[in-house]
Amino acid sequence: MAPAADRAGYWGAPTSTLEWCEENYAVSYYIAEFWNTVSNLIFILPPIYGAIQTYKDGLEKRYLAAFFCLTAVGLGSWCFHMTLKYEMQVSTNQQMRITLCRYLTIVPKCFSFALVWYTNSIIPACDTLTLNFIPTFLQIVYGALVSIIVLRSVYIVLWVYPWLRGLGYTSLSVFLMGFFFWNVDNIFCDKLRGLREKMPPVVGAVTQFHAWWHIFTGLGSYLHILLSLYTRTLFLKYRPKVKVSCQTFCTY
Repeated sequence: MAPAADRAGYWGAPTSTLEWCEENYAVSYYIAEFWNTVSNLIFILPPIYGAIQTYKDGLEKRYLAAFFCLTAVGLGSWCFHMTLKYEMQVSTNQQMRITLCRYLTIVPKCFSFALVWYTNSIIPACDTLTLNFIPTFLQIVYGALVSIIVLRSVYIVLWVYPWLRGLGYTSLSVFLMGFFFWNVDNIFCDKLRGLREKMPPVVGAVTQFHAWWHIFTGLGSYLHILLSLYTRTLFLKYRPKVKVSCQTFCTY
């Protein structure tokens, strides 16, 4: 999957075990995969906005943690795609799994007042699994965590708060669209690279489907936190509202 005609760049030869379909240092001497790097802004800016709103509204701090963890994933992925160094790859993969562990503290327990014991037990357990087991097992853990979150969310929008189906289905659809683009980028990499050689650089950027995966996955993850936050505030007898602000971010 590594490109065959990469250029030399500021960070030297890649040491990561993975390289994506984007040509290295094709846009900037200082950024190995330019589009895969800047597309991580979707993981960084909306969660910061969400965290600010959460703090202003005096909502539970675990939602602050969820937003900040998503931001950390974006920053880690930014560093990885910018440098293509193994250390950045490992750091990003670990942060992704730890973030999913944090999600487990906001999705399954939306309908409980007793959260302290759950939070204090699930986070150390997930962090231990994430940090100390072999990569293959970590992939299984990652898949299992995603499955738990998705199934629980589907249960909520189907049987508990059916009027949230719009937000829930939007979050899931956007996330799945990102997964689709990720597979297209992996499977048709050679054809995409050949196509980009015949296109103007700006037009060719549209075919950077790993970057599109970042955009759709980041937006879907952000919307999912909003769904969980909406569900939690309904349970606590608040009157939340979800709207699209002038910055195109959802708020509540």
